[in-house]
Amino acid sequence: MAPLRVIFMGTAKLSCDSLRALIESPGFQVVAVVTQPDRPKGRELKLQPSPVKELALKANLQVLQPERARDEAFLGALRDLRPDLIAVAAYGQILPKSILDLPRFGCLNVHTSLLPRYRGAAPIQWAILNGDAETGVTIMKMDAGLDTGDILTQAETPIHTEDTSETLHDRLATKGAELLVRTIPDYIAGNLISRPQPAEGASYAPKIKKQDGHVDWSQPAQAIWNRVRGLVPWPGAFSYLPGQPQPHLLKIWQAETVQRAGTPGEVLQADKIGIVVGCGQEAVRILVLQREGGRRLTAQEFLAGHPLLPGQRLG
Repeated sequence: MAPLRVIFMGTAKLSCDSLRALIESPGFQVVAVVTQPDRPKGRELKLQPSPVKELALKANLQVLQPERARDEAFLGALRDLRPDLIAVAAYGQILPKSILDLPRFGCLNVHTSLLPRYRGAAPIQWAILNGDAETGVTIMKMDAGLDTGDILTQAETPIHTEDTSETLHDRLATKGAELLVRTIPDYIAGNLISRPQPAEGASYAPKIKKQDGHVDWSQPAQAIWNRVRGLVPWPGAFSYLPGQPQPHLLKIWQAETVQRAGTPGEVLQADKIGIVVGCGQEAVRILVLQREGGRRLTAQEFLAGHPLLPGQRLG
């Protein structure tokens, strides 16, 4: 039997595991890779290719980079490739019906949540922010909605206390890739019955904004600890230390909860063990932090150069 002709659409680092799994599986022929156009990044704003483009070029695959997925010339190029199936993972645009209807087996999406929970752009971060005990991946048959298509397969994973968005991202990327290459053959053979997403339990995971990292010390310590873990590496949880001529931004990279009461935002203790800050309920001990323009430091290293005294306030 000839390999299945697959077009892969993805952009983010998360997508690379799925593309790599398709390339390495003998049952698939990746005939092209579609990714977002190169974007300016860094201080010099030089154009940078997406992680998916870099991987595709190393594998000598054809790369298409339309500014808009609805572009007629791009749609014509997709038709000429005659794909049997389009696989999508973190591409970054909603696909029009003209693309969804193009392959004979439709379009399958790797989504990093247990749908219908956390439809949208940031399911990994919101699972940690909300203190969920588990999450997972879903292989979904795409429709015109935002992550509303029928479910084919799912796989769960626990969210460990030591997990950050970064570690959970990497685990779900691997799990999603494995599930994708297992699901496609059964789907093509007609051995899988897709099921509509239940209406009950549906929720939305909006894109993370920089301001989401600003710590509200009136929240319970558990919620602030989840914010620290959930927003690694970007934008990171942060607070401000009063200073002149302006407050100093402090990014919090690692913390733990402490059973101690205190005024929200007040430094209760500052020593080599950590910086204990009062919260709306209990307290947080900051273990690793970074001053704006500086490098990451343990609390002990930070205090050696930036003494903090009990009673000072973070805002």
